[in-house]
Amino acid sequence: MSDAIQIEKQGHVALLTLNNPPANTWTEQALRLFKDIVYDLNSDKSNFSLVITGQGEKFFSAGADLKLFAGGDMGIASTMSRAFGEAFETLAAYEGVSIAAINGYAMGGGLECALACDLRIAEEQAVLALPEAKVGLLPCGGGTQTLTWVVGEAWAKRMILCGEQVNAETALRIGLIDERTEKGASLNKALAMAEQVANQSPSSVSASKKLIMAARNQPMGHAWAGEREAFVALFETEDQKEGVNAFLEKRKPEWKNK
Repeated sequence: MSDAIQIEKQGHVALLTLNNPPANTWTEQALRLFKDIVYDLNSDKSNFSLVITGQGEKFFSAGADLKLFAGGDMGIASTMSRAFGEAFETLAAYEGVSIAAINGYAMGGGLECALACDLRIAEEQAVLALPEAKVGLLPCGGGTQTLTWVVGEAWAKRMILCGEQVNAETALRIGLIDERTEKGASLNKALAMAEQVANQSPSSVSASKKLIMAARNQPMGHAWAGEREAFVALFETEDQKEGVNAFLEKRKPEWKNK
């Protein structure tokens, strides 16, 4: 199963390729492996960003293999729902910047993976959907929550309750993706964006991301106080001193992520 998620380090960027042809579907083992990889990246001080894409030209990921659920086994359902949830919760909590390069169909758990990323870039031929209700299921990898947060309740209902699929043009218009590219160009665009992250202090990025995510579930008044506290806490890091002094000395900062 080590080949189900291919990982490549490119400087401060980690590239993860979903590799379970023909549709890059998720298995329990792949989800566990994915969780472990992202968890390990959080411990890697040289890693600042993460790009996820799918192997091949047709699929980012088609989600779970429905054959797993054909027998109606509640034990399998419980195991897979927990594996999906833990994998994508870990991705959402990744301390760097995560970018999905959607190179084709992103369906079900495939779209939920992309939704757990900070940014999403899709190619012009991409199709995005959460079609679980069409087969008597529902999104269990955070889809009902993250999709609603990203595109609003009305579009979440259209996609989940009505089974509406959206193309890249519509996805860009409703805010489901952040940029649309030509076919074959999403990965290079995502990698270029990930490289931009290296210009930022990783300590600042991590703290800022936590504050942005906190806006989903706490009053703004609480977040304001947390923002001020996080600002002061940065003065305990080496990156804060390096960043300010590098600017004053008119040189490029050398981030240590500590």
